[in-house]
Amino acid sequence: METGNSGFILICSGMVFLMTPALAFFYGGLERRKNILNTMMMVICTMGLASVLWVTAGYSLSFSGTGAFIGNIDKLFFQQVSMTDGEGIPEGLFAAFQMMFALITTAIITGSVVGRMRFSAIFLFIGCWLFLVYFPMAHMVWGGGFLDAIGSIDFAGGNVVHISSGISGLVLALVVGKRREFHQTEYRPHNIPFVVLGAGLLWFGWFGFNAGSALAADGIAIQALLTTNTAAAAAMLSWMLIEKVLLGKPTIVGACTGAVVGLVAITPGAGFVSLWSSFVIGALVSPFCYYFISVIKHRLGLDDALDAFGCHGIGGIFGGIMTGIFADPAVNHHTGLLYGGTELFIAQIISIVFTILFAGGISFLLIHVIKRVLPIRVTEQEEAIGMDRSEHDETAYPTFMGLDS
Repeated sequence: METGNSGFILICSGMVFLMTPALAFFYGGLERRKNILNTMMMVICTMGLASVLWVTAGYSLSFSGTGAFIGNIDKLFFQQVSMTDGEGIPEGLFAAFQMMFALITTAIITGSVVGRMRFSAIFLFIGCWLFLVYFPMAHMVWGGGFLDAIGSIDFAGGNVVHISSGISGLVLALVVGKRREFHQTEYRPHNIPFVVLGAGLLWFGWFGFNAGSALAADGIAIQALLTTNTAAAAAMLSWMLIEKVLLGKPTIVGACTGAVVGLVAITPGAGFVSLWSSFVIGALVSPFCYYFISVIKHRLGLDDALDAFGCHGIGGIFGGIMTGIFADPAVNHHTGLLYGGTELFIAQIISIVFTILFAGGISFLLIHVIKRVLPIRVTEQEEAIGMDRSEHDETAYPTFMGLDS
């Protein structure tokens, strides 16, 4: 066991874990005040549910066996998982680090359906989704499965985390339906300081997310840390510039959103692309996500409430394609289209299309099955009262009287 590498990944694991409560603040601040606790609860519950399922069977299904689409059950409950031996770091530490990815991935999905989906339904969906989508995706990409075999690369979760959760959230939003006042009222963030707090903690945790995916305290980890910060910074400035040009004033919510989409876009290529490429990736992802969120979403009438697909789905797709273009063989032995590597670029496109179809198709079937078992949406009266009171019998702001308008 290499103690330096182990210490590094221990810290990174804690940083990635922090991203889930950070997302709860980010989503909670964006939502209406009568729904903040329900919004945060849908995120926070993944810390319990995904952790238990990962230890029980998730790690084994993701990282054991040689199947093309799913692992085996040899390591249920971490059987045969050493806490002291492994290549560079103990296998138990690798399993713990990967567990944190399952938490944040499932939490991202919930942003699409806040304000109208029953907690029991989203809880059941997340539990089943882990087995049917996340564990197979982790195996196919990182466990030696199908997508790894075709030559696609995903440094820290473009396909596994962002595209899969984004497209699944979009499917959920379409099946659950629009909020009752959609297109009739303007939804405004009720607590912008919470948004800033969440974004800042997400940015901090993302260093563990991306740099830790090197699985060693080495040059690749340093490269990933620098490309991560640079892409986030460039995307933030790019989003601010867009708002200045189109709206006349930059907003802090926009700046935070820009930083997040920059972090999303660099995730699949953080340890594969050069530092100058991260400037380009960050600067260009904001216009794509901004256009989808502000124009395309409204034209299509999509009620992706907190833009889980607009940020994570679109950002992840963009980042995966950019990885196929900008992967620098001088950085990490993978050759992108810019350097003559057509094979990698084609593999990236195939992996992205497959992820969209696989995660989207399974999510569509799963939510329709759940719909037959229990109601997936609150009543119109419960939605009007607010999800905090109707779903949890709690209020975040006891002194506030009346409903949000």
